[in-house]
Amino acid sequence: MQVIDWDLAVATGTRLVRPGPQVSREEARHAVAELRRLSREAEGHVLEFTRIDTESAPQPATIVDRPGWIKANVEGFRVVLEPLTERMAARKDQAPAIVSAVGSRITGVEVGAVLAFLASRVLGQYELFLPPDPSGAAPVGRLTLVAPNIVHAERELGVDPRDFRLWVCLHEETHRVQFTGVPWLREYVRSQMTEFLLAADLDLPTLLDRLRSAADAVADVVRGGEGSLIDAIQTPEQKEILNRLTAVMTLVEGHGDYVMDAVGPAAVPSVADIRAKFQHRREGGSRIDRTMRRLLGIDLKMKQYAEGSAFVRTVVDRVGIDGFNRVWTSPDTLPTQEEIARPDLWIARVDGAPALPEADGTTG
Repeated sequence: MQVIDWDLAVATGTRLVRPGPQVSREEARHAVAELRRLSREAEGHVLEFTRIDTESAPQPATIVDRPGWIKANVEGFRVVLEPLTERMAARKDQAPAIVSAVGSRITGVEVGAVLAFLASRVLGQYELFLPPDPSGAAPVGRLTLVAPNIVHAERELGVDPRDFRLWVCLHEETHRVQFTGVPWLREYVRSQMTEFLLAADLDLPTLLDRLRSAADAVADVVRGGEGSLIDAIQTPEQKEILNRLTAVMTLVEGHGDYVMDAVGPAAVPSVADIRAKFQHRREGGSRIDRTMRRLLGIDLKMKQYAEGSAFVRTVVDRVGIDGFNRVWTSPDTLPTQEEIARPDLWIARVDGAPALPEADGTTG
């Protein structure tokens, strides 16, 4: 059973996405070459500062345009949603084929429209979930930079292009180091996401009830409320899992933001100017833009950057970078959401405790 028509999602997204900024062929070639070079430069800065050892050979950053980002994310979605798709295919009480086919096409259009919105805003990402390579092995991940969005942002902000490009690379390279230098982290996130998906209620009455809640959330946001599609579609069990996922993603995003600014003064001379202008840009946008950000949970992500960065900064100030790095020992040393808000609780629980054994790859 195909839950989402992925080909239609790609076609819809690439049709709806806005074109990137106007650049000459030479400007485009220079931007791509510089981003590849700066991603490697960023790696050295991040490894030296974070003191996280990574044994995997670094791969050069993959530079994409907006349609390329949409295609890459659809591939990732397929991998993430595979457990749910398999479970739904095994169910005996599925809707008739015609209903499933129509539903998958509608969902494909919806996914494509969301990706088109995001594709003009994302500067880069570390893609955790990729299809297996031709040998069947699962790739460890891929550092991807969206060149037209980076060029558009640096022009809009009026900042030094080289400094801004390195600053963006520092954040995304930090994610690569996190997920390749902490062996259990990728599997932990994957297992939590799988649990989240499989905790969904799949019977028709419950699904209709969730959809009504989603419609109410949309209406609430349009009126200026705080509704969220993410909150609307969760079961109680999913909310508990999402709390754990939110905590770990707040940590990794905040760590990325902390590193990009901490490394900045030595490597990025205009980092203070870039951060001030970029923060203002994050908070701005048209009313439609702000509505979409709230509905899709992007405002929550912005909050994660701030809270996670404050947690990392406080812990490093108190116990140093090596003390902070105990956070990567095992899933048990990850902060809870309460500990992110109150770093002293995490310090008392983890840094004051005896050293934990190395993780054995299990996720507890």
